[in-house]
Amino acid sequence: MSQVTGADTPRAAQAGRADRAGAVPAAAHEIVERALALSRADGCVVIATESSSVNLRWATNTLTTNGASRDRSITVVSVVGRSFGVRTASTIDTPAGGGRGARPGDLPHPTDADGLAELVRAAEDAAREAADAEDYADLLGPATAGLTGGAGPVAGGGAFTDPAARTGTGVFAAFARDLAEAFGAARAQGRRLFGFAQHDVTTTWLGTSTGLRLRHSQPTGSVEWNAKSGVPGGSVWHGQSTHDFSDVDVAATDAALRSRLAWCERSVELPAGRYETLLPPPAVADLMIDLYWSAAGRDAAEGRTVFSRPGGATRIGEAIGPAGLRLFSDPADPELATTPFVTAASSSSMSSVFDNGLALGATDWIRDGALSALVQTRASARATQSPVTPIIDNLVLDAGGSASLEEMIASTRRGLLLTSLWYIREVDPEVLLLTGLTRDGVYLVENGEVTGAVNNFRFNESPVDLLGRTAQIGAATRTMAREWADWFTLTRMPPMRVPDFNMSSVSPAN
Repeated sequence: MSQVTGADTPRAAQAGRADRAGAVPAAAHEIVERALALSRADGCVVIATESSSVNLRWATNTLTTNGASRDRSITVVSVVGRSFGVRTASTIDTPAGGGRGARPGDLPHPTDADGLAELVRAAEDAAREAADAEDYADLLGPATAGLTGGAGPVAGGGAFTDPAARTGTGVFAAFARDLAEAFGAARAQGRRLFGFAQHDVTTTWLGTSTGLRLRHSQPTGSVEWNAKSGVPGGSVWHGQSTHDFSDVDVAATDAALRSRLAWCERSVELPAGRYETLLPPPAVADLMIDLYWSAAGRDAAEGRTVFSRPGGATRIGEAIGPAGLRLFSDPADPELATTPFVTAASSSSMSSVFDNGLALGATDWIRDGALSALVQTRASARATQSPVTPIIDNLVLDAGGSASLEEMIASTRRGLLLTSLWYIREVDPEVLLLTGLTRDGVYLVENGEVTGAVNNFRFNESPVDLLGRTAQIGAATRTMAREWADWFTLTRMPPMRVPDFNMSSVSPAN
């Protein structure tokens, strides 16, 4: 692989620490243009990002910390012949601390003219030292970037010269007020609330030596709760993703946490085994994200994944779920909108730096229960004679179901309700066997009611196999995975009923 990233030089490190006092930072789009003008490579891609972030943290019914930061990152991809090199420089500005500085090991401050030139030269040097890239392709230009299979042109994102969108503490105004009321109720009832809320707005500018100029601003918010009571095992979790916190209902969340803590007042010990299990949307999201991240077309064609067939074929067209099941991504989804073009600072089986700027369109990964597409870069698509279907930063599972989780509980004679998964790890990529732990909420359901909290388990399951064994799929709702929340927040998932979920051993975790 020809990717080269992250190297530094003494002069660059010194320039990054210097940070000229009083200098007016150049606008990000100007830095992109300057870097492109400085390039002597055969081709060049420059990606600039500016992020602003605010957060709140609370523990034991009290706000403990809040913070704000701004980040700027410049990535230069230089193409020399059929090889490429990558270098990145980034800075963090924390207003509360009053300082700006380079991250450890980073290249110079992106607003430093000398440092920017050195950044470009370093990427070119890396390209000259690299082997030919397996995924080499001509860089995309305005006439070639707008199609991915049958997808249309990139839409939205504002003018390339528009400034970065920003967030601020005002996004938490109503949330913090409602949070204070929840703290008061929790104290009065002997409960303890812990949690973390964060809101980030990241603007990306992408420019190429072939004339592409693209911009997109992405808001991302999340809030995670942990509520505890005085009984053994009295701990429950809840998470939510949001664009702007206007849809975060603190009172409703607190009521749900309170109900689950009430379920913990009775403790039930169960042995390992296979149980009928209800998986709420967050648990389904964790499993489907793992499936998605394992869906590289190149890896499948090479016989290394659950989506492989013998002889270099893949399972495209094969039924892996019930009729009507659809797993898809769409950057224009009104509820889960995300970046509508490829931004890649590295090459792998899932991405290619040569695809930067490629327009993204709605893609069905599973359609009507059958595997419809795998993640394909332009290079892997050529090699496997498949459509180009790049990875997209949202994921939806829907089978047309209408039942809520509460209705599914009410129709359960005896089974488990598994509210969150933890420490998920891959055991066998050829079947996508995953192992992990239950945490903060496994409950016994009897005759349509939750009757107590159950001890924790280690589980062994394949999300692909689960799709083929599921007995019921409810209504899809926006949700947030627990294990993968820091990396993938935009999901809409249904609750699922699995008749024989494998709790492989009892876990001592409590």
